[in-house]
This record gives sequence, structure tokens and C-alpha cells, in this order.
Amino acid sequence: MKKVVTIILIVLCIISINTVFAAEQNNPNNVKNKMEEKKVEYTEKYGDGAYWMSAYIINDIVQPYSIPLCFAGIVVGLVFQYVMGTRRLDYKHRGFGTVIIFVTILVICQVLPFIYALVLTGWRE
Repeated sequence: MKKVVTIILIVLCIISINTVFAAEQNNPNNVKNKMEEKKVEYTEKYGDGAYWMSAYIINDIVQPYSIPLCFAGIVVGLVFQYVMGTRRLDYKHRGFGTVIIFVTILVICQVLPFIYALVLTGWRE
């Protein structure tokens, strides 16, 4: 029963990642205009046109999507550690390692935009 509940929770976490868009927002012209606006915004923010794409990827893709993916990984690690690890010790160690890895990835992905902005705007002349 515990395994079924955990599998259902994992599937719900994965499904919740997707975002629902209206039909009007998927128009290619709207997407192109939004990308142009992001390009201008990040070019003004970081002072050079060469850095806008990496800033866009870090701020708008990596940071928001790392949260649900890492939480799903943490849940999987906890299932290995506490549910399956009660019977086998190697599953317990595997679960603990998985939790540590996903917490580390989550912290890095959340701090990465700050470090990027600090390096580009603070130390670059």
C-alpha cells in the first residue's frame, strides 16, 4: 500500500510540472515577440548582448523547473531510504545518497542566478 501511494505521489509531481497554455499564447508570433522582449530586457540588465541567452536559460528555465524535479528526486530518495530501506541496507544507503544529491542540485540551481548576476555585473568592467 505504501508503494502505491508513493508512486501516485511521484506521478502527480511529474504531471504538475507541465503548464497549461491557452491557444492564443501558443501563437508563433507571440512567442517570437516575447523572446525579443526577453532579449532586450536581459541585454539591458547585464550590459552586453552576448550574455542574454545564458541569463534567460538560468532565470527562466533552470531555476523554476529545478524545484519540482528536485522535490520528486528527494521523494524517490526518501522512499528508498525509509520504505524500501527497512528490509535492505543497501537501499537505505542509496536513498540517503540520492537525497543528498538532489538537495545539492536544488541549492545550486537556486543560487546560480545570483552568482551569474554577481559575476557579470559586479566583477566585470
